[in-house]
Amino acid sequence: MTTPPHSIGYLDRLSAGRTGVGPLAGYDRSATANPYASLLVHGASGIGKTMIARNLSRKYAPEYDPASGITSTPLLLLQAPPAPDERRFYLHILAAVGAPATALSARAQNVASLEVRVIALLRDLGLRMIMIDEVHNLLAGTHREQRRFLNVLRYLSNELEVSLVCLGVSEAVDAIRGDIQLARRLDEHHLPNWRDDAEFSDMIQTLIAAMPLEKKSNLKVKSFKQILALTGGVTSRIFALIKDLSIYAIVTGDE
Repeated sequence: MTTPPHSIGYLDRLSAGRTGVGPLAGYDRSATANPYASLLVHGASGIGKTMIARNLSRKYAPEYDPASGITSTPLLLLQAPPAPDERRFYLHILAAVGAPATALSARAQNVASLEVRVIALLRDLGLRMIMIDEVHNLLAGTHREQRRFLNVLRYLSNELEVSLVCLGVSEAVDAIRGDIQLARRLDEHHLPNWRDDAEFSDMIQTLIAAMPLEKKSNLKVKSFKQILALTGGVTSRIFALIKDLSIYAIVTGDE
C-alpha cells in the first residue's frame, strides 16, 4: 500500500488540470521546525482546490489488510460543515470513516463524548493527514464560533500528530489568521488564476487531447487569449468552455 510521504509537495504534482502550484514542490515537513507542519491552500471559487483534494483522496484511499484485519486510512478528506459547529464536525468525521452507530442517538451525544470517540477511532486508522475542504464555511459563524472551530482543528492535529491541509476561498484567510497558533502552523499557498503563459498552453493542449475529437486542434495564440478573457482564468470555467466547444465541433461536423 502507498502512504503519503512526509513531503506534502505532491499536492501540485497530483492535481489533474492544475499544474501551476510550483511553490508547493519541495515543501517538506521534515525540514521544518514543526514535524506536523501544515498547509492552507486558498484561491478563487472554481480554481481547482477541490480537484486537488479529491485526487489525493483517491490516491491514498483506505485499504484493508486481510491478514491483520485492519483498514488503514493514511489520508482523511472532509468537507467543513456549513457553519463552524464542533458537534456537527465530529459527526461528519464519524460518518466519513464509517463508524458504527451507537445506542445513543446523534442528538443525545454531547461534544465531549463525540471528541473522545473520534480521537480513539482516528488513532486506529494509521492517519497521516487530514484535509478540510470548503474551510471558508467557518465564516458563516460568529467570531466565537470560528475560534472554537479552529481550536478543534488545531487540537486534532496535535492530538493525532498529523498534518493538516485546509482548502478554501481567500476570504477565509483572515479568519484563520485569527488563531495565531494555527496560523503559524499553516503555510499559506495561493492558487492564482491561469495566465497567458506556456503552462496554460500545455494545460489546454492536454485537455483537448483528452476530448473525443478526430481532428487535431489548431488553436492559435489568439485563441488562448480569448479563452482566458471568457473564463477569467478560472479552472472550472475553462474546462466547461473546452467541453462545450468540443461538443459543438462534433455536432456541427467542424472537427
